[in-house]
Amino acid sequence: MSSRPLRAVLCGALLTGLVLGSPALAQDGPKLGKWGIDLAAMDKSVLPGNDFFDYVNGGWLKTATIPPDRSSTGSFQDLQILSEERLKTIVSDLAAKPESQLTVEEKKLHDLYDAFEDTAAIEAAGLGPVQQDLDYLEGLKTHADVARAMASVKLSTQSIYGIGVGVDDKHPDNYSVNLVQSGLGMPDRDYYLKDDPALVKTRDAYRKYLTDMLTLAGMSDAAARAGRILALETEIAKVQWNRADRRDADKIYNPMPVSALKTLAPDFDWDSFLAETHIPLTKPDGSERQVIVAEKTAFAPLGTIFKNTPVSTWRDYLVVHYLHTFAAYLPKRFDDLSFSFYGTVLGGRTQQLDRKTRGVHLLDNLIGEALGKLYVARYFPPQAKAKADELVANLLKAYEADIRTLDWMSPATREKALEKLHLFTPKIGYPTKWRDYSALTITRQDLIGDVQRAGEFEWNREVARINQPVDKAEWGMTPSTINAYYNPSFNEIVFPAAILQAPFFDPKADDAVNYGGIGMVIGHEISHGFDDQGSKYDGHGVFQDWWTKEDRAAFDARTKALVAQYDAFEPLPGLHVIGANTLGENIADNAGVAIALKAYHLSLAGKPAPVLDGYTGDQRFFLSVGQIWRTKMRESAIRTQTLSNEHTVAEFRVIGPTRNQNEWYAAFGVKAGQKYYLPPDRRVHLW
Repeated sequence: MSSRPLRAVLCGALLTGLVLGSPALAQDGPKLGKWGIDLAAMDKSVLPGNDFFDYVNGGWLKTATIPPDRSSTGSFQDLQILSEERLKTIVSDLAAKPESQLTVEEKKLHDLYDAFEDTAAIEAAGLGPVQQDLDYLEGLKTHADVARAMASVKLSTQSIYGIGVGVDDKHPDNYSVNLVQSGLGMPDRDYYLKDDPALVKTRDAYRKYLTDMLTLAGMSDAAARAGRILALETEIAKVQWNRADRRDADKIYNPMPVSALKTLAPDFDWDSFLAETHIPLTKPDGSERQVIVAEKTAFAPLGTIFKNTPVSTWRDYLVVHYLHTFAAYLPKRFDDLSFSFYGTVLGGRTQQLDRKTRGVHLLDNLIGEALGKLYVARYFPPQAKAKADELVANLLKAYEADIRTLDWMSPATREKALEKLHLFTPKIGYPTKWRDYSALTITRQDLIGDVQRAGEFEWNREVARINQPVDKAEWGMTPSTINAYYNPSFNEIVFPAAILQAPFFDPKADDAVNYGGIGMVIGHEISHGFDDQGSKYDGHGVFQDWWTKEDRAAFDARTKALVAQYDAFEPLPGLHVIGANTLGENIADNAGVAIALKAYHLSLAGKPAPVLDGYTGDQRFFLSVGQIWRTKMRESAIRTQTLSNEHTVAEFRVIGPTRNQNEWYAAFGVKAGQKYYLPPDRRVHLW
């Protein structure tokens, strides 16, 4: 439930790869091609200036097939599948060991996995394991009861306000209690409010899903109840902030004492809600605890909706969302119904992931560092970490060289920017201190209880340390995750072990390819420290303004131009990228490419880059940028990502950054008149 801000490189939609230097998986040459690029995947009939994504990946796109249990296929998805297979191997090996030889953590992994895989027991139990919870929800009589249920960690149902323990942006050595708007069952407010035909169709499908779920739960008059739930969520959507405002750090930092919540949103029962969280509302010194409210102006209208909605409607609302939360651990009819909307309608998938794959996802989500410890021991040797450390250091040097030569930044801001850069903390591969799961009880015969206890374990862990100094050794991702992130409060860049593989990094590949791959990823994460929001935090992670007004204005003018560029991109007919929603990621993509290319040039130490099979060093670099984003997505997944995710779809994560680099034009002879040509004065250069 942590609300710690992570800015990740990947999107919601996630090449079989090779762990760096792993003796068990040694290779003679690069994983792809003769020097790291899959030239057969290209479509050279496409001019690079007309569609660089197709130029690099068009041959592959013509034949690539999205598996029925996935929303996409491509570089990220292939690495995701590889990671899943490795985790399944680990779990299988645990099952083969005598129980007496398992460590305490290994037994918890084994028992939780077995409980999830025992579908016969799940079917036989029916709704029995959740009947007590359902009876509790059906017994709610007052709005105070509803508020208490909304805050229940055990129930993990829906609430109009989300609460979490995070890090105070202004005081990053202290934990904070953070409150945000919440309450929707679909990905974004636009799904309820826009008249787009595709979204109208999605709303109809959601209404049917709600009706069917209530019917499965044995409720009478399910269609009418579903209509009231949809109407309620539509009212919630109307008062919620849009995504552009929600990512603005200045707007969402609103600290106030707990007691002020009653003035801010007087129609909500805060006493009942907060009592259920068990957060101590008084500090050790006797003073009142502060909370940080995000979407401040939405809180009062949400409270009014809460008060004006009958308890009977709230009961139905909570029950249907509770059943969705626990559907995977209930009989197949509930699991399939939940998948029919969230997997098929929103994600385009026609088939569930196999149970074993979902089982390792469950382990990764609930006790991921215990699983990650085993992953690292088997698949991430020390030399892999050392090589990644070296690459990060090279990218930081390139960033420093860039900052020192920016023509739009004054000396005063430059000094602060360099200070921040020098204070960056890279984390590579895995945590130096692993999570302690000794207080978590896992019982082989109690899957629902296991899931609930895992949620309560994590919540209790965070609440218990709320008065302690922030643990800056902590990770926000597990080692087997195909992702990376920047955390502004810690001023850290974090790269889990699983992303440090081909096509992102291959020790046998050409240097230009590695700089265009993992170099771009590293540059992207560093750049989040200097994007439109990350740049509001100083080198110590404190949310404060360290810019001159003139420099901030110059920066904002450039980012405004970038918003306009991305607004023009059209992933589907009539569906445009929302440049304001994706600005932070677009800045990081553009800057990441620029800095990685600079780092590659610095690595040449003044020597000319070799030409390989007719491709120059810069060409190989840009081909690698295109290759790592090789992705084919289902239309419904494209729509969901475009409307509800901070990342632009993969196609424009290639086209958007490359067209702003002068070197790309020179490398591929891109001319005026080609589709994505930008005149020099319209190319956005930030870092």
